[in-house]
Amino acid sequence: MAEFPFEISPMFEGERVRKEGMFVELGGPKSLGLELVRAADMDAIEDDKVTIIGPDLKDMEEGKTYPWAMIFNIGGELVEPDLESVVERRVHDFINYCQGIMHLNQRYDVWMRVSKDTAAKMDSFEPFGKAVMMLFKTELPFIEKMQVTFYTDKDEVEKQMETAKEIFKARDARTKDLHDEDVEVFYGCTLCQSFAPTNVCVVSPDRISLCGAINWFDGRAAAKVDPEGPQFEIAKGDLLDAVTGEYAGVNDIAKKLSSGEFDKIKLHSFFDSPHTSCGCFEVVGFYIPEVDGIGWVDREYQGMAPNGIGFSTMAGQTGGGKQIVGFLGIGVNYFYSPKFIQADGGWNRVVWLPSKLKEKIDEAIPADLKDKIATENDASDIESLKAFLQEKNHPVVATWAAAEEEEEEEEEEEEVAVAAAPMMMPAAGFQMPAMPMMSGGSSGGIKLTFKNAKITIDRMIISEKKEKK
Repeated sequence: MAEFPFEISPMFEGERVRKEGMFVELGGPKSLGLELVRAADMDAIEDDKVTIIGPDLKDMEEGKTYPWAMIFNIGGELVEPDLESVVERRVHDFINYCQGIMHLNQRYDVWMRVSKDTAAKMDSFEPFGKAVMMLFKTELPFIEKMQVTFYTDKDEVEKQMETAKEIFKARDARTKDLHDEDVEVFYGCTLCQSFAPTNVCVVSPDRISLCGAINWFDGRAAAKVDPEGPQFEIAKGDLLDAVTGEYAGVNDIAKKLSSGEFDKIKLHSFFDSPHTSCGCFEVVGFYIPEVDGIGWVDREYQGMAPNGIGFSTMAGQTGGGKQIVGFLGIGVNYFYSPKFIQADGGWNRVVWLPSKLKEKIDEAIPADLKDKIATENDASDIESLKAFLQEKNHPVVATWAAAEEEEEEEEEEEEVAVAAAPMMMPAAGFQMPAMPMMSGGSSGGIKLTFKNAKITIDRMIISEKKEKK
C-alpha cells in the first residue's frame, strides 16, 4: 500500500469530527456538497489523477465552511452507466476509512469535515483523492482506471450541481413503471450500519433507499458485480399485507440485520412497524397530532416546521436505525411512488412541506391537493396550519369532526359508567363522612368525567380527618 499522511482502516468508519476538532467543513447544511461518479472510456481517463479547481486545503481558513464537489470518472471493461450509482454509494465507505476525514450523506447533500490533526499532516487534497481511488480499485476490481476532480470554487460547484441533479433525475426515472409486485427479490443495503447498527435498508421498485442513492436497478447491479458487498438480494417471500407492504422475507432479514431488535418492517406504513431510519435519509416525516396529518422536511430547509422543530433535531431523534413511531426517514424519490405511505392515507395525509421541497416534487403531488398542502409561507405554527387546512378543506379536516364525535361518545359512555359504578362499602363500624354538596345544581353531588383514562386502584382508604387539638 502506498504511503499516505493519515491512517487508512475500516476502524475509522463511524468516527465523528466534532466542531471543536474541525479544521474545515466541506458542504453540509451551510453550503453546497456534491458527489458524482461517471463512467467514461478508458482513453479519456488519466489513472490516479487528482485535479483541484478552487482553493486547496492549504489555502483554506481554519473553522470555515466551503462549497465542495467530487466528480469521479471510472473506466474498465466491465464498467457501465448502470454501475455509477453503485460506485457512488461506496464513496461514503472509503472516505470514512481515512482517519480524521468525516463523510455524511450522498448525492447533492454531501457533508464532510477534515480534522485539525489530519490537516496538520497534509496541505493538499491530493493525497486524500489518491487514497480514496486506491481503495476503490482494491475493493472493486472491475474499476481499472479512475480519476477525480475536486471543486471548491462556488461558481464551479453550482455548475456541477445543476448538471448532477439532471443526471440523478434520469436515474430515478428508470423505476417508474416497475413495481413491488413485478419482481421476486428486493435488495438490502448495509452501508449505513457503521453509523446506525440496527438499520435495515430495504430497496424495492416502489421504495428507493433512504439516502436516495440506490434504486432497485442499482441494487441489482451492485449485487451482481460485488456479491460480497453491502448490497444484496432479499427474497421477498410471501406477501402478508399488500397495503402496508409487509413481506415474510423482509421480516426475516429485518430480524437478522437488527440482531433481533425488530421482527417486522412494513415498507409503505408510517405508523405500524415502519421502515427503520438510518440518518442518511433525505427527508424526515413527522406526525402532527393536532391536525392528524403528516409533515415532511428536508435537509435543505433551514427553518422550523410547524411543530417548532427543525430538520437536524428531528433527524437526530429519528435516525440511528430505529423504528420511531411518528417519524420516518425517506428518500425524495419515494414521494413519486404509487405506494407512498399508502397504509396511512398517502398524499391525503400530507399537510405541510417546505416550499422548495414542494416545488421540487411538484409532479408527484396529486393535482387536487397542490393548493391544500401548506408551506412555511402559509403556516409557521400549529394554529396557522389548522386554519389553513380548514380554509382549503384539506382531506384531513373531515377526520376532525369524526374524531370529535367519537370523543363525545366515549365521554358519555364514561360518565354513565362512573354513575353506574357500585360504591365501595365501608368496613363495619366505619361512618362514611358526608360528601360536600356542589353548588349550582339542584341534584348536588360530584360529577367525575374521565376522558381516555385507565384507572387501576389496588386499595382505597377513606378516613375522617381529625382536627388537631
